[in-house]
Amino acid sequence: MSSETSDTLDQAMVRSSGLDTLLRDMTDRAVQDVPGADACSITVRRAGRLLTLAGSDGMPSGLDLRQYENGAGPCVDAAETGEEQYAPDLAEESRWPDYARYAVSQGVRCVLAVPVVVESEKGAALNFYGRRAHALDPGREAARAFATRAGDAIDVALRIERRHQSAADVRTALLSRSVIDQAIGILMAQERIDAQVALERLRRASQDRNVKLRDLCGQLVARVSVPDSRRRK
Repeated sequence: MSSETSDTLDQAMVRSSGLDTLLRDMTDRAVQDVPGADACSITVRRAGRLLTLAGSDGMPSGLDLRQYENGAGPCVDAAETGEEQYAPDLAEESRWPDYARYAVSQGVRCVLAVPVVVESEKGAALNFYGRRAHALDPGREAARAFATRAGDAIDVALRIERRHQSAADVRTALLSRSVIDQAIGILMAQERIDAQVALERLRRASQDRNVKLRDLCGQLVARVSVPDSRRRK
């Protein structure tokens, strides 16, 4: 994917109402583009476990989760092995008997799981579901083509998500540092001590009271910020 294409996709995602909405729209488009598909979902590995990033309208609940819980199923195998998995008729499927029975009970007879290559995560797949046996036979090539395009978009979505998380972590760290610095300044003024001694006292108090340093400092700053008339009441 070219830099220009990547920038355009980044901007489109930022302008969207949210990554969840955009990825859900992607699965809806997959259903439209792949003959025989009645539903679609996106599986990725995050923090060592598989989860579903998004699912299309009409996606029967529990289809992916049942596979994650059992550690077996077409989307699990596709994500973990990088090999396409196709079950043309789950009523006759022997590779994942428990999952097959559950899927059939939910009205699903055909599943196609296509591996998706994403740079940021190991293990991803695009999962297509059909309500008729062999429904996805004519759509396998279209599913592969869509999965190739989807890989870029999923990469960008995960990258933006990490940016947002990193920004939130930075904001939290800055707020924590700010309140700790304020508490140090208060102790320096009240006790006429230097910054290092003030910080050590706060740390000891935090350990003695089993309270996080940030929370302890916040309490001190809040008390000092209350007007004298209110503190005397």
